[in-house]
Amino acid sequence: MYALYSAALRLVLLAYLPFFLARRRRAGYGQALAQRFGRLGAGLPPEPRGWVHAVSVGESAAAVPLVEGIRQRWPELGIVVSTITPTGACIVAERLAGVAVHRYFPLDLPGAVRRALDAAAPRFFIAIETELWPNFLRALGRRRIPAMIANGRISDRSFRRYHRVRWLMRRVLADVRMFAMQSEEDARRIIALGAAPDRVVVTGNLKSDLVPEERESEAVWRARLGLEPGRRLWVAGSTHRGEEAAVLDVFLHARARVPELVLLLAPRHPERAGEVEELIRAHGLAPARRSRLPQDGAVGAVVILDTVGELADLYRLADVVFVGGSLVPIGGHNVLEPAMRGKPVLFGPHTSNFREGADLLQRSGGGVVVKDGPELERELLRLLEDADLAHRTGLAARDAFAGRRGAVNATLDLIGRHLWHGPESATRSP
Repeated sequence: MYALYSAALRLVLLAYLPFFLARRRRAGYGQALAQRFGRLGAGLPPEPRGWVHAVSVGESAAAVPLVEGIRQRWPELGIVVSTITPTGACIVAERLAGVAVHRYFPLDLPGAVRRALDAAAPRFFIAIETELWPNFLRALGRRRIPAMIANGRISDRSFRRYHRVRWLMRRVLADVRMFAMQSEEDARRIIALGAAPDRVVVTGNLKSDLVPEERESEAVWRARLGLEPGRRLWVAGSTHRGEEAAVLDVFLHARARVPELVLLLAPRHPERAGEVEELIRAHGLAPARRSRLPQDGAVGAVVILDTVGELADLYRLADVVFVGGSLVPIGGHNVLEPAMRGKPVLFGPHTSNFREGADLLQRSGGGVVVKDGPELERELLRLLEDADLAHRTGLAARDAFAGRRGAVNATLDLIGRHLWHGPESATRSP
């Protein structure tokens, strides 16, 4: 089974070879590519070490309070945090500087995995949000390095895909010691895929424990974005192709009734900024990239967030937030970040990736589902034109998640029981 999987993965990598060659001259890309082949290089933290893996931006944000909690509870541990995407690496570098060392996760091939584990020599491994790499997990098992899935979740699409090969999944899941899942439904699904029930625990969502940071004041951000006094801000976050056009149509209509309204569009993938820029011009509007502000000026422009790691901060400025990936069948994105900042949240009907959070917002009155552009326009204007309603909705959103904290401590307790018992563990052979 593993030989067949590795052969298939090699074929996929061969197909991507032209892409790798095209990018090899980019700054820092050679180092990232070396790490992907297991050559982690110098500069790893002193032993004993733990390894936390987060794929991209969302998982890296979820990892932040957990990694900080590990260092506070077990200061003797050095922590390596790996990602697959450069955007995830930016989050780690920015929010965990001095706390953890970043490396790119190795390709799931036997040689790359062996080199990476030889270099890192971790005492345990934690994957954020159900990252399952068969060769890597098998190598951990053979070295008797305990592994955990933290903040685990199984989306509808992933469950259908995994369920078709559950005979294979059972063997892969056997190499994981503990599954700390976000919800009862996630726990049920991982057990249905073959995880032993006595290894599955519901701990909640790590992102509920994130405390919104105020690294810079609202006044600084408003000046940076060129928001004049009296301007109101609608933030459309984590949008996808097919959503930006609807958002821009709504903005044109809404601005006719609320002339002081400004739109900030944050595409889920910042590399789409050029495409979004052209779409804005096609709607007769002026675009302004966040990376070029304030020098380019933003008066009357639609601001495009083409930077990484700033969206959560910018939610703080918003009068109303729309969370994307939900008007199109993507599965939705993180509704916690605007809710935790006390903002009224709008989102579409496709929220399978964040079903529990979306349901909680609906029940609490802190969020509203909109099925299409006309409904988005109606609810946006209702909130913009009724300040008391917007305030109550925002408070309801914040309060809905305030009582859901505790996932970090629950996960740390599991680490202490099953992965790392303190300094004495460093003397044991893995």
